[in-house]
Amino acid sequence: MADELLRERRGHIELLTINRPEARNAINRATALALSAALDDCESDDDVWVVVLTGADNKAFSAGMDLKAFATGEFPITEKGFGGITKRDFPKPLIAAVNGSALAGGFEIMISCDMVVAADHAKFGIPEAQRGLIAGGGGLIRLPKRVPLTIAYEMALTADPIDAQRAYELGLVNRVVPGDQVLDAAIALAERIAKNAPLAVRVSKSVIKQATQLSEEDSWTVNDDAFGVIGRSADALEGAVAFAEKREPNWQGK
Repeated sequence: MADELLRERRGHIELLTINRPEARNAINRATALALSAALDDCESDDDVWVVVLTGADNKAFSAGMDLKAFATGEFPITEKGFGGITKRDFPKPLIAAVNGSALAGGFEIMISCDMVVAADHAKFGIPEAQRGLIAGGGGLIRLPKRVPLTIAYEMALTADPIDAQRAYELGLVNRVVPGDQVLDAAIALAERIAKNAPLAVRVSKSVIKQATQLSEEDSWTVNDDAFGVIGRSADALEGAVAFAEKREPNWQGK
């Protein structure tokens, strides 16, 4: 694995760390390829139930595209989008542990994740308009689905950042904690999710994601199909038996 991305396994949780603190964890081509490959591995590994993504040090989750590398002709984009993540349909829970500023492409990586635990000193924003650009890595697509439209307009058109408390108030992040606790809090959230049946968790994520794009009628079709699949699963039976026997379930993800 390239030095640009560190990997650590903690039980059923995979911790991925963007490791370019000298560049505020900006994304160059090598980092994009490493992150994309790691997420491919996590998707196919049945022993990985939850993924936590963070940045090294405490100054930046990611400053976005490495402009110095871009100036030399590097493009940190794969078929899965900016950083190998922004166009990815990742089936497992993905938590961003935002240890510092998440700006531009870093913000777009963050909102490619399902949940966010943020340090209290973190900043968030899409400042591309200040440089004559647009947030082309999904910021203009996902942001208005996460916050009121008026707020999405304000963030994109003023290019002004918001702080962690405001991001929490807007529902962009799940938790705000002191900076030295952000990774522990994100891991704790991941561990809480990993106590549940992994197949049920993945299917729940899929139904929620599809429902945001569908009418209520079509959402019920997706929901009922998913319930039928889960109801016949080995884990559903194990959950009922474990409850009756007053023991912890032994999930198989099947």
